[in-house]
Amino acid sequence: MAISTSPQKITTFLMFEGRAEEAMRWYTSLFPDAEVLSVSHYGPGEDGPEGTVRHALFSLAGQPFMCIDSPAKHGFGFTPSMSLYVQCDSEEEIDRLYAALADGGQALMPLGSYGFSARFGWVNDRFGVSWQLTLPGGGD
Repeated sequence: MAISTSPQKITTFLMFEGRAEEAMRWYTSLFPDAEVLSVSHYGPGEDGPEGTVRHALFSLAGQPFMCIDSPAKHGFGFTPSMSLYVQCDSEEEIDRLYAALADGGQALMPLGSYGFSARFGWVNDRFGVSWQLTLPGGGD
């Protein structure tokens, strides 16, 4: 068995059913140092509906993410048991992100002080992706 000398890479992979490009473009509009790096779409006669995302790569705050539109329907979606944890730098940033992510989504924990953070909020966005937002301070 050969031993690899290159570092292993782990990338968050988000699977949507028809809204991957909309989600990716929205996320990249919310975060600094964010961009769509590549997108390939299904064409006519391919496995997925034409124009949906076969594979995309984007970054948020320099962190890479991948996403697809699954051509297969499945009986599951995103769950809050796996969430994206964002450490915010200011009250303004946490307020802006929480309001944007909660718009059309579901608040799981409203913004507040919970003892482990000066300010914290947890929300499922309009696509079902779960986000925990924190402003360090308090017990954090």
